[in-house]
Amino acid sequence: MKPTEQLHALGQRIWLDNITRSMLDDGTLARYIREHALTGLTSNPTIFQKAMASGTAYDADIAAANAGTDTEALFVSLALADLARAADLFAPAHQRSGGMDGWVSMEVSPLLADDAEATLQAVLQLHAQGQRDNLFIKIPGTAAGVQAIEDATHAGVPVNVTLLFSREQTLAAAQARMRGLERRLAEGKDVNVHSVLSLFVSRWDVAVHEQAPAGLQNQLGIAMAHRTWHAWQELQQGERWQRLKAAGAPVQRMLWASTGTKDPHASDVLYVEALALANTINTIPEKTLLAFADHGRVDSGDAPDRAGCEQVIARFEQAGVDVAAVAEQLQREGASAFVKSWQALMQGLQSKRKA
Repeated sequence: MKPTEQLHALGQRIWLDNITRSMLDDGTLARYIREHALTGLTSNPTIFQKAMASGTAYDADIAAANAGTDTEALFVSLALADLARAADLFAPAHQRSGGMDGWVSMEVSPLLADDAEATLQAVLQLHAQGQRDNLFIKIPGTAAGVQAIEDATHAGVPVNVTLLFSREQTLAAAQARMRGLERRLAEGKDVNVHSVLSLFVSRWDVAVHEQAPAGLQNQLGIAMAHRTWHAWQELQQGERWQRLKAAGAPVQRMLWASTGTKDPHASDVLYVEALALANTINTIPEKTLLAFADHGRVDSGDAPDRAGCEQVIARFEQAGVDVAAVAEQLQREGASAFVKSWQALMQGLQSKRKA
């Protein structure tokens, strides 16, 4: 059994953190589904910016677009066309799992990150335009995003909460989703609205690389993920969630994001191996997926040592790392990076249209 299949057998689902038209056209994505137990994928503005800026896969559609079409609307139509094809490939997994798996994700415009109402309107439009039951709309877990998460959930839209970096940010997003479900329940509506919580991992270790205590290089991201996992477990055991679960609400699973190794001196499957936990998801960059399929190892999947992860975090704090401040910084930087990618994407499309 391949390491990727072992992860699936353990109970962790593997999603691909990438999408390009070429991997749809040449059968690469279908092959990954067959060979590596892949059951979903995620996208973001950076992924689409790279996909559309390089190569010629989108040029014919760009050239054929009506000259009066807004560039953002053109991008959305191109992205959703790709995601619809991917969603159809994952439809069997979606059906087999009763809707828990087989998802693809489309990010709302990062330019709206500080406007909850505008984000909600964009979420509703994207989901309606996507026309797929297994399409998540990604909303950042920022202060404004938290309100949009509640409102989108109340509207019945499946949400992938992105740009989470800490236990506190994750719990705030999870509670927003519960408020949305409670509003639906109070109105007599179905609470079968799916969602995931995307916690970014490796960016922690890039941010604190120079401050890492001896022997703890590339360990803070894993420790923060383990801390968050324990808080997520406790949330599910609480009375508030149990009421929603009894009413038919599906669990909001943890999704490990940013799991490609950035340090060239560290294992290229470091984060995948460390975060092999049942009932979670790992969205993996293509390069990391192939590396793990080749030489990854899957342990028992036992619950992470709570005291151990807290000791690691304490060591970093003793070294001068304010983890709460770094979490906020990473979220701001992540949102800014997506804005830059979005702007580069729009400029690239405009250039191709002129050409």
